[in-house]
Amino acid sequence: MKPWRASPSKLKTHNACLVLCLNIDVDPPDVVKTHPSANLECWVDPHSMPSYKALEIIGTNLRHQFEGLSPKIMYKAFLDPSDNELREGCIKARNSAKDDAVLFHYNGHGVPKPTPSGELWCFNKNYTQYIPMSLQELQRCLGTPCVYIWDCSSAGHLLNNFITFAKRLDDDTHMNTGSYPDPPFQDAIQLASCLADEQLPSCPELPADLFTSCLTSPIDIALRWFIMNNQLPNNISNDMVMQLPGDLKDRRTPLGELNWIFTAITDTIAWTTFPREIFTRLYRSDLLVASLFRNFLLAERIMKNYHCTPHTSPALPATNTHPLWASWDLAVDACLRQLPELLRHTEPPPNGQIPASLTTSRRRATAAAPSAPGNEANGEKQYTYIPSRFFSDQLTAFEVWISRGGSALTKRGPLSLPLSRDQSPTPDQNGPASPYPPPANVDSTKDLVPRKPPDQLPIVLQVLLSQPHRLRALILLSQFVDLGPWAVHLALTIGIFPYISRLLQAAGQDLRPVLIFIWARILAVDPTCQVDLWNGQGYRYFANVLATPDDPRAPVIPNSSEHKAMCAFILSAVARDYPPGQKACWTEYVFDACYLRLDDGDFLLRQWSALCIAQMWDQYDELRIFGVDKGTQDKLIALLSDDSPEVRGAALYALATFLGASGSPDMTKLGGGGSGTMTQLDERIHFRMEVAVVTGAALAIKEDASPMVRKELLVVISCLVKEWRGYFIVCAWIYWEEERRRNHPSAQHEEDIAEQAVAEWLGGFEDDTVREENRVWLSSFFTIFSVLLELSCDPYQEVATNAQTIVDYIIALLLESPFTRLDSTSLNKPPPNALQAVMKRRQRSRVPSHGSQTTTAQAPPSPAARPGLTRSETMNSGLSATSTVVSNTLKRTSSFANALRQLAGGLPFPSLDNDGGRSSPKPQPQSLSQPEIPGVSRPPSPNLNYAQYTSPYSRPSSPSHELYLPQTPPSPGPSTRSDETPRPPVEYMASDVIEALMEEDMERLRARRRQGTRPRQHGHHHSMGVMSSPSGSTFSVDSGSSVILGLGTGVGLRDVLPLKSRFYDWCCEYFKEPQMRQPEPDEPGSTEYNYQVWRQQRNENIINETRAQADVADNCRWDRPVASIATSVFPTQIAFHAYDPHMVVTNEQDLILVYDWLHKRKVSQFFNGNPLGSSITSLHFINEEIGGIILTGAADGVVRLYRNYDPDLSGSPVQMVSSFRGINEVLRLKRGAGLITEWKQQGGTLLVGGDSRIVRVWEAHTENSVMDIDTQEESPVTSMKCEDGSSTVFMASFGNGAVKIFDRRLEEDEAVVRQYSAHSSWVQKVKWHPTIPAQFVSASVDGEVKLFDIRGSQHPAHTWDLFPTGLSAFDVHDLTGVFAATSSVSAANWRTQRTAVHSLSSSGALSTLSTVLTVPPPRDALSPYIMRTSALAFHPREMVFAVGSLDGHVRVMGCKLPS
Repeated sequence: MKPWRASPSKLKTHNACLVLCLNIDVDPPDVVKTHPSANLECWVDPHSMPSYKALEIIGTNLRHQFEGLSPKIMYKAFLDPSDNELREGCIKARNSAKDDAVLFHYNGHGVPKPTPSGELWCFNKNYTQYIPMSLQELQRCLGTPCVYIWDCSSAGHLLNNFITFAKRLDDDTHMNTGSYPDPPFQDAIQLASCLADEQLPSCPELPADLFTSCLTSPIDIALRWFIMNNQLPNNISNDMVMQLPGDLKDRRTPLGELNWIFTAITDTIAWTTFPREIFTRLYRSDLLVASLFRNFLLAERIMKNYHCTPHTSPALPATNTHPLWASWDLAVDACLRQLPELLRHTEPPPNGQIPASLTTSRRRATAAAPSAPGNEANGEKQYTYIPSRFFSDQLTAFEVWISRGGSALTKRGPLSLPLSRDQSPTPDQNGPASPYPPPANVDSTKDLVPRKPPDQLPIVLQVLLSQPHRLRALILLSQFVDLGPWAVHLALTIGIFPYISRLLQAAGQDLRPVLIFIWARILAVDPTCQVDLWNGQGYRYFANVLATPDDPRAPVIPNSSEHKAMCAFILSAVARDYPPGQKACWTEYVFDACYLRLDDGDFLLRQWSALCIAQMWDQYDELRIFGVDKGTQDKLIALLSDDSPEVRGAALYALATFLGASGSPDMTKLGGGGSGTMTQLDERIHFRMEVAVVTGAALAIKEDASPMVRKELLVVISCLVKEWRGYFIVCAWIYWEEERRRNHPSAQHEEDIAEQAVAEWLGGFEDDTVREENRVWLSSFFTIFSVLLELSCDPYQEVATNAQTIVDYIIALLLESPFTRLDSTSLNKPPPNALQAVMKRRQRSRVPSHGSQTTTAQAPPSPAARPGLTRSETMNSGLSATSTVVSNTLKRTSSFANALRQLAGGLPFPSLDNDGGRSSPKPQPQSLSQPEIPGVSRPPSPNLNYAQYTSPYSRPSSPSHELYLPQTPPSPGPSTRSDETPRPPVEYMASDVIEALMEEDMERLRARRRQGTRPRQHGHHHSMGVMSSPSGSTFSVDSGSSVILGLGTGVGLRDVLPLKSRFYDWCCEYFKEPQMRQPEPDEPGSTEYNYQVWRQQRNENIINETRAQADVADNCRWDRPVASIATSVFPTQIAFHAYDPHMVVTNEQDLILVYDWLHKRKVSQFFNGNPLGSSITSLHFINEEIGGIILTGAADGVVRLYRNYDPDLSGSPVQMVSSFRGINEVLRLKRGAGLITEWKQQGGTLLVGGDSRIVRVWEAHTENSVMDIDTQEESPVTSMKCEDGSSTVFMASFGNGAVKIFDRRLEEDEAVVRQYSAHSSWVQKVKWHPTIPAQFVSASVDGEVKLFDIRGSQHPAHTWDLFPTGLSAFDVHDLTGVFAATSSVSAANWRTQRTAVHSLSSSGALSTLSTVLTVPPPRDALSPYIMRTSALAFHPREMVFAVGSLDGHVRVMGCKLPS
């Protein structure tokens, strides 16, 4: 959006030249006057007195009329001037105005008309001749900027020639000086009374200077004009109108009210007719210019009736027929009808003399008695006046617009918001630009725009001046700005800001809630208002509200917590990256108020209290010291266990700014300097505090389910890495050496270099306490480094990318450190096991299914296909080349963190060319062993991915729009080190390097603390001015000693840390979203609302139909063919959507296919992204009532959620909603179950188990784990099922044949309430009986299906022995009493696979489906986690089931229901 404020070069009128060329009693030769004719000049009849006296009075009146528009300007009247007088006066006016504007008003009623060549007339010294003066000469005398008023016949000659001469003058200036004047002469504002071929009207009822009178005394002219054109009762005359009581400045009087209404109406006509930039320039820049142009609309309305066309430069559209003029006529009519009654109660004017003008007479009266109230200035008695209903009617119209669909979006057209040049679509109008997915799908409204705003908007702002209407107007205004950023911008453009700023001085308690709401919206849209709030001390208003203690018995503000959260947001916006704002907030005790609000029961207030603290102590040492003394950092760490992910993110954001990250909106400001000076603490306590904060945060958040929170944790860690990089270099070296020993067979017999070096370093401390303290510190850093490595393999791409930036920075420091020159170093040797693993994976690649080999051979290659990458290919010439040393690998190919990601089983990323460190993925050559699957994308990315990998080597490139696409790590550029040959080993020990690195870190801390005695530096140059980049070494800068061991940690590396957080900006989006109205999906009549209503009705119909079918289906045959779908893969998991005809199928690796089983077509396909060798082992549809999300659980322990899997319905590609590590404690098993999940829609609970001794319970609303239930088994969980309804009971089956019932209300290690051991082999699945409560069915791989009753004994109530050869897959219908099972196939018996459907109430099979296979199963299992040779799933509601076979086909079979 364009700025709503006037530009810095905005117009400001300094003085005015009022030129009157009247030559009274002498008519110009080219004008023939009628008799009678218009005579009045400035409401004076010049022929009623001597001409010299008349001229003086006219000049005085004209000055008074202009002073009524803007009293602070110096007005100089030139009465019948000679050409020399006029020239000198113009030059003096320009010299006095300097760079401000000069007003030049020209009344040429007593001289000839302007010439067609652009000359105006004045007089010679003796008044014997008319002297022409060229406009060019006038332009040179007056300079620029200027405002011109031409009140004479043929005024169009002057306006048109002025533009021509101005262009010529601008061009000459540009030719001579190389630049145009500022502002150009062409930008001069002109108001002309008529066109070049028109003559001024001479109607005797109107003044001769009609144009000037309209501009300077509009109420006089408007009332006279109304009397002339309308017949009123009681014969109201001009003389009566001139006695209208009141004062123009007092809105409570009739005259003042009319003036107020006139201002509101003309403002509104201009707002609704003129382009926005013209309106802002003419009506919001200068008080005098705004008044002139408001009054110009009246001149146009009146003079066009006399064949005169007033016009301006810049040209304006015609407004004389605007419908609001009727409202003006109505208001005047209502006022004048009361006039006889008013005059009856008013004393007649002294001497019976009726004033000629309301404007000049009241102006003189006010000047004579400035202290007297308006009602008493003319000796008026008290009178009763019925105020106009104009404003209340307009407020009602505005209210109707808002309440009757004003908030609704519409298609672009005459009824939509006009998009002029200053209102082009912006991220704010099109939807919040956020690094996090928006809360609702807004794709269905992408072609819709806001409605055209109501005409009453400028009138609402005028009403804010009125005490009786103020509260109602503010409430309506708050409802308007709640419509979105476009509405806030419109309100600011129209001039709300000075009104709303002034109201902060109002004492009314009733205004508080609505003022807070409006200010929150303003600062969310335009943060630059922080300066205005600071200058006007408006921040005190919000600080007082925030500090007011809550009293439940008599709340000061309704919804107190929400309004205090808004105050915290406003104050945080005042403090953000603005030192005066930070100090002002501190002096108003805002920090203390926010500290207390961190314990509030409302999550929004806790969130914004933390964010306000974050912005206040950002790069502000004194406040951080104050915060530490209060224990604020400990309170923020306690918030990391909060139920709200937004609060956890806000606490981390505050900790990050505490540790040096920048909260500035400027993305180039990274911050730094740790927690500042902390001079009140001992340096070792200071060090311990920083480490403790990050360690506590890392341990609390590393397993958080919210990617947003994990991203903020990385910002906190990056602050510590920047300041204590030596410790992280040591941790990286220890990690490297330990990994080498663990994986290198020959190294296991060598001495442990790292352990020995650490022991020698610790041995250097004589004091046992100091030794133990240093050991704990190193252990803490190693813990943080381990968390960092885990996050570099995070399933959520943004988290992983940010972590890779930090890890690569640490590794780059390691490779530049003296560790590489040790005689015993292994940094130049590749890890053999990693190499072997890579080579093994390259040979093995992904094992395609038989179907895929046959079908993809004919498929044409697709440009959208997933790059066929094995893990080794992502390393380029790195670990895949046996002769290449690791240091070269890491420096010159792909990122180290990315390499770890591949080796740890992460997502394959293509390696990229060196393009400055920021680019999009490029397709790689297809691997021969990797089948190409047409139309398959890489794993879907989040909705908006801002994460951007930054190499420690490459230079930054210019930002572009591609930054917002999913990014992958590129290859670092060449090393900055000049010597490419290996440096010779040196004679010092590893413990010396450890000591030197840590001492360098401590010296960096000491330099930072010394910096505290110097003047405060803010912004990018953080408190350690000498440490502005990581390449700076405190040894070479701050101490006189030479660099120890040649250390200069980070010399030549890029300054990439701390990371930059966008969390605050994302939180601000909350205050741009509508709060007072329902969201679009809940708005009756909207497309989304209608769609959801249709879905709800359709779902209810399906429920009713299927419930009736379920009553008879358990006695019918289930052999009706519904569909047969060739998937080209081995289907291992199948899941049906409960209401939509969607079926999702996965293969033995990570491919997800979505089908419309009713129409037998593929809907979409994409990859899950789990690593090679693992499989998708759990699959669900969740949130099915309102659309649906696919939830997958893979053997790598990660849960992933996807939406928009049907592009035809959503209109957008598949998006990853979230992903997190569902379980960490994995058992090492020969045969595992992978990750097993169970979703309970009621309550939003996710149970996660599998190859683990625990079942972790996740809460979807809080995105956090709530308990870890001990299974008390060494065997994996193979299946889980929750009891329906609000019950907390669930059951789980195990690989050893056990089935257990758990109750989540019990303690974690005592949650098992029943245990069944009737099975002797792996239980494939367990499910509750669909119709009989307290019964469940389980099936094991030995072919036995058992029915249990938890109310009876532990022995089964019934057993079915189905397949002697073994059971492959099993499922029970959710509604009707039937189950289905498929037989297993082996290398010896594989030609036929049977699927049997049985009733739970009888022994015989209801139907049997035999599948003839043409290809034998592979000798080895396709996945170590899926031993099945088929897949089977019942539809949750419909009477159908699906069977997937080894031949790649999924057959959907239905029940033969009675007709």
